[in-house]
Amino acid sequence: MSLKKSNLAQAWLVLLLATLFGTALAGIQAKLGPVIEANKVKETMAKIPVLVLGEDLAAELAADNQALTVKSRMIEVKKNGTTKFYTVYDAWLPDGKMVGHVVKADGQGYADKIELLVGLDAQGDTITGLFVLDQKETPGLGAKILEDNWRGQFKDKATQKTLSVVKGGGAKDDQIDSISGATISSRSVAGIVNTAVANVVPRLQINDGPDDNKTPKVQSEEPGKDKERS
Repeated sequence: MSLKKSNLAQAWLVLLLATLFGTALAGIQAKLGPVIEANKVKETMAKIPVLVLGEDLAAELAADNQALTVKSRMIEVKKNGTTKFYTVYDAWLPDGKMVGHVVKADGQGYADKIELLVGLDAQGDTITGLFVLDQKETPGLGAKILEDNWRGQFKDKATQKTLSVVKGGGAKDDQIDSISGATISSRSVAGIVNTAVANVVPRLQINDGPDDNKTPKVQSEEPGKDKERS
Protein backbone atom coordinates (compact mmCIF):
# COMPACT_ATOMS: atom_id res chain seq x y z
CA MET A 1 0.00 0.00 0.00
CA SER A 2 1.35 3.42 -0.92
CA LEU A 3 2.03 6.05 1.73
CA LYS A 4 -0.81 8.20 0.35
CA LYS A 5 -3.34 5.35 0.59
CA SER A 6 -2.07 4.47 4.07
CA ASN A 7 -2.57 8.03 5.31
CA LEU A 8 -6.03 8.15 3.72
CA ALA A 9 -7.02 4.89 5.42
CA GLN A 10 -5.79 6.20 8.77
CA ALA A 11 -7.74 9.43 8.30
CA TRP A 12 -10.94 7.50 7.57
CA LEU A 13 -10.31 5.30 10.61
CA VAL A 14 -9.91 8.35 12.85
CA LEU A 15 -13.09 9.85 11.42
CA LEU A 16 -15.00 6.61 11.95
CA LEU A 17 -13.79 6.27 15.53
CA ALA A 18 -14.66 9.91 16.27
CA THR A 19 -18.16 9.40 14.87
CA LEU A 20 -18.70 6.22 16.87
CA PHE A 21 -17.38 7.86 20.03
CA GLY A 22 -19.57 10.94 19.52
CA THR A 23 -22.66 8.81 18.94
CA ALA A 24 -21.96 6.71 22.02
CA LEU A 25 -21.37 9.81 24.15
CA ALA A 26 -24.60 11.39 22.93
CA GLY A 27 -26.46 8.20 23.79
CA ILE A 28 -24.99 8.13 27.28
CA GLN A 29 -25.86 11.79 27.86
CA ALA A 30 -29.42 11.26 26.62
CA LYS A 31 -29.82 8.33 28.99
CA LEU A 32 -28.20 9.98 32.03
CA GLY A 33 -29.65 13.47 31.47
CA PRO A 34 -32.99 12.84 33.22
CA VAL A 35 -31.21 11.06 36.08
CA ILE A 36 -28.82 13.97 36.57
CA GLU A 37 -31.67 16.49 36.57
CA ALA A 38 -33.66 14.38 39.02
CA ASN A 39 -30.65 14.27 41.34
CA LYS A 40 -30.30 18.06 41.11
CA VAL A 41 -33.95 18.53 42.10
CA LYS A 42 -33.45 16.16 45.03
CA GLU A 43 -30.31 18.03 46.12
CA THR A 44 -32.12 21.36 45.74
CA MET A 45 -34.97 20.26 48.01
CA ALA A 46 -32.45 19.07 50.59
CA LYS A 47 -30.60 22.41 50.55
CA ILE A 48 -33.64 24.71 50.79
CA PRO A 49 -33.96 24.61 54.63
CA VAL A 50 -30.30 25.56 55.11
CA LEU A 51 -30.41 28.27 52.46
CA VAL A 52 -33.42 30.06 53.95
CA LEU A 53 -33.01 29.27 57.68
CA GLY A 54 -29.30 28.73 58.15
CA GLU A 55 -27.67 25.52 59.36
CA ASP A 56 -28.61 25.86 63.05
CA LEU A 57 -32.33 26.56 62.59
CA ALA A 58 -32.57 23.97 59.81
CA ALA A 59 -31.03 21.40 62.16
CA GLU A 60 -33.47 22.34 64.94
CA LEU A 61 -36.40 21.94 62.57
CA ALA A 62 -35.19 18.50 61.51
CA ALA A 63 -34.56 17.48 65.13
CA ASP A 64 -38.21 18.29 65.91
CA ASN A 65 -39.28 16.08 62.99
CA GLN A 66 -40.72 19.08 61.20
CA ALA A 67 -40.20 20.32 57.66
CA LEU A 68 -40.74 23.40 55.57
CA THR A 69 -43.62 23.49 53.13
CA VAL A 70 -42.11 24.19 49.72
CA LYS A 71 -43.89 25.13 46.49
CA SER A 72 -42.12 25.75 43.19
CA ARG A 73 -43.10 28.14 40.41
CA MET A 74 -41.63 29.62 37.25
CA ILE A 75 -40.87 33.30 36.77
CA GLU A 76 -40.50 34.48 33.19
CA VAL A 77 -38.31 37.49 32.44
CA LYS A 78 -38.27 39.19 29.05
CA LYS A 79 -35.33 41.45 28.34
CA ASN A 80 -33.61 42.71 25.20
CA GLY A 81 -35.64 40.38 23.00
CA THR A 82 -34.79 37.25 24.98
CA THR A 83 -36.80 35.28 27.52
CA LYS A 84 -35.32 33.64 30.61
CA PHE A 85 -37.10 31.36 33.06
CA TYR A 86 -36.21 31.02 36.73
CA THR A 87 -37.40 28.23 39.00
CA VAL A 88 -38.29 29.72 42.37
CA TYR A 89 -38.99 27.67 45.50
CA ASP A 90 -41.15 29.43 48.12
CA ALA A 91 -40.81 28.12 51.68
CA TRP A 92 -43.12 28.29 54.70
CA LEU A 93 -42.59 27.25 58.33
CA PRO A 94 -44.90 24.58 59.81
CA ASP A 95 -47.01 27.37 61.39
CA GLY A 96 -47.73 28.82 57.94
CA LYS A 97 -45.33 31.77 58.11
CA MET A 98 -43.40 32.39 54.91
CA VAL A 99 -39.70 32.18 55.66
CA GLY A 100 -38.00 32.71 52.30
CA HIS A 101 -37.32 31.75 48.72
CA VAL A 102 -34.65 29.86 46.79
CA VAL A 103 -33.91 30.85 43.21
CA LYS A 104 -32.22 28.50 40.76
CA ALA A 105 -29.97 30.53 38.46
CA ASP A 106 -27.20 29.82 35.99
CA GLY A 107 -24.66 31.56 33.80
CA GLN A 108 -21.33 31.15 32.06
CA GLY A 109 -18.28 30.53 34.21
CA TYR A 110 -14.62 30.35 33.20
CA ALA A 111 -14.82 26.76 31.95
CA ASP A 112 -18.52 26.01 31.54
CA LYS A 113 -21.98 26.82 32.88
CA ILE A 114 -22.34 27.40 36.62
CA GLU A 115 -25.64 26.57 38.33
CA LEU A 116 -26.49 28.23 41.64
CA LEU A 117 -29.17 28.19 44.32
CA VAL A 118 -29.67 31.65 45.81
CA GLY A 119 -31.50 31.90 49.13
CA LEU A 120 -33.57 35.03 49.88
CA ASP A 121 -35.57 36.15 52.89
CA ALA A 122 -39.36 36.36 52.70
CA GLN A 123 -39.32 39.98 51.50
CA GLY A 124 -36.46 39.44 49.06
CA ASP A 125 -34.40 42.12 50.82
CA THR A 126 -31.48 39.93 51.88
CA ILE A 127 -29.48 37.02 50.50
CA THR A 128 -29.72 34.23 53.07
CA GLY A 129 -27.40 31.70 51.45
CA LEU A 130 -25.67 30.48 48.31
CA PHE A 131 -25.07 26.95 47.06
CA VAL A 132 -23.27 25.80 43.91
CA LEU A 133 -25.45 23.14 42.33
CA ASP A 134 -23.14 22.41 39.39
CA GLN A 135 -19.80 23.69 38.09
CA LYS A 136 -16.83 22.60 36.00
CA GLU A 137 -14.33 25.28 36.97
CA THR A 138 -10.58 24.64 37.21
CA PRO A 139 -9.72 22.32 40.15
CA GLY A 140 -7.75 24.14 42.83
CA LEU A 141 -8.66 27.55 41.40
CA GLY A 142 -12.14 28.38 40.12
CA ALA A 143 -13.55 25.25 41.76
CA LYS A 144 -12.99 27.00 45.10
CA ILE A 145 -16.37 28.63 44.55
CA LEU A 146 -17.61 25.44 46.24
CA GLU A 147 -15.91 26.31 49.53
CA ASP A 148 -18.16 27.36 52.40
CA ASN A 149 -15.97 30.29 53.46
CA TRP A 150 -16.07 31.90 50.02
CA ARG A 151 -19.78 31.31 49.42
CA GLY A 152 -20.48 32.56 52.94
CA GLN A 153 -19.55 36.08 51.84
CA PHE A 154 -22.87 36.35 50.00
CA LYS A 155 -24.95 35.66 53.12
CA ASP A 156 -26.69 38.71 54.60
CA LYS A 157 -25.87 40.90 51.58
CA ALA A 158 -28.64 43.37 50.75
CA THR A 159 -30.35 42.79 47.42
CA GLN A 160 -30.81 46.52 46.83
CA LYS A 161 -27.16 46.85 45.86
CA THR A 162 -25.24 45.26 43.01
CA LEU A 163 -22.37 43.11 44.26
CA SER A 164 -18.88 43.61 42.86
CA VAL A 165 -15.75 41.46 43.17
CA VAL A 166 -12.50 42.90 44.53
CA LYS A 167 -8.97 41.55 44.89
CA GLY A 168 -6.80 41.55 47.98
CA GLY A 169 -9.41 41.42 50.72
CA GLY A 170 -11.05 44.26 52.57
CA ALA A 171 -14.39 43.83 50.84
CA LYS A 172 -17.12 46.32 51.75
CA ASP A 173 -20.81 45.56 52.33
CA ASP A 174 -21.52 45.39 48.60
CA GLN A 175 -18.30 43.59 47.65
CA ILE A 176 -17.04 40.00 47.46
CA ASP A 177 -13.39 39.02 47.89
CA SER A 178 -12.10 37.29 44.76
CA ILE A 179 -10.64 33.80 44.85
CA SER A 180 -6.90 34.12 44.30
CA GLY A 181 -6.09 33.13 40.73
CA ALA A 182 -9.74 32.74 39.81
CA THR A 183 -11.10 36.24 39.30
CA ILE A 184 -13.22 35.21 36.31
CA SER A 185 -14.96 32.42 38.24
CA SER A 186 -15.54 34.78 41.18
CA ARG A 187 -17.01 37.47 38.96
CA SER A 188 -19.14 34.90 37.15
CA VAL A 189 -20.79 33.79 40.38
CA ALA A 190 -21.37 37.37 41.52
CA GLY A 191 -22.78 38.22 38.10
CA ILE A 192 -25.20 35.29 38.16
CA VAL A 193 -26.38 36.32 41.62
CA ASN A 194 -26.78 39.98 40.62
CA THR A 195 -28.79 39.10 37.51
CA ALA A 196 -31.03 36.63 39.33
CA VAL A 197 -31.72 39.09 42.15
CA ALA A 198 -32.47 41.95 39.74
CA ASN A 199 -34.82 39.79 37.67
CA VAL A 200 -36.61 37.83 40.39
CA VAL A 201 -36.91 40.01 43.51
CA PRO A 202 -39.42 42.47 41.96
CA ARG A 203 -41.67 39.48 41.16
CA LEU A 204 -41.62 37.61 44.48
CA GLN A 205 -45.07 38.66 45.70
CA ILE A 206 -47.00 35.65 46.95
CA ASN A 207 -50.78 35.62 47.16
CA ASP A 208 -51.23 31.94 47.97
CA GLY A 209 -50.51 30.30 51.31
CA PRO A 210 -48.62 27.04 51.86
CA ASP A 211 -51.88 25.03 51.90
CA ASP A 212 -53.26 26.48 48.68
CA ASN A 213 -53.25 23.73 46.07
CA LYS A 214 -53.57 26.08 43.12
CA THR A 215 -50.68 25.99 40.69
CA PRO A 216 -48.86 29.35 40.82
CA LYS A 217 -49.09 31.23 37.56
CA VAL A 218 -46.05 32.18 35.50
CA GLN A 219 -45.23 35.80 36.28
CA SER A 220 -43.98 37.98 33.46
CA GLU A 221 -42.92 41.62 33.53
CA GLU A 222 -40.50 43.77 31.63
CA PRO A 223 -37.39 44.53 33.75
CA GLY A 224 -37.47 48.07 32.39
CA LYS A 225 -40.49 48.73 34.61
CA ASP A 226 -38.50 47.99 37.76
CA LYS A 227 -37.07 50.81 39.86
CA GLU A 228 -33.42 51.55 39.26
CA ARG A 229 -30.95 49.48 41.27
CA SER A 230 -27.78 50.95 42.80
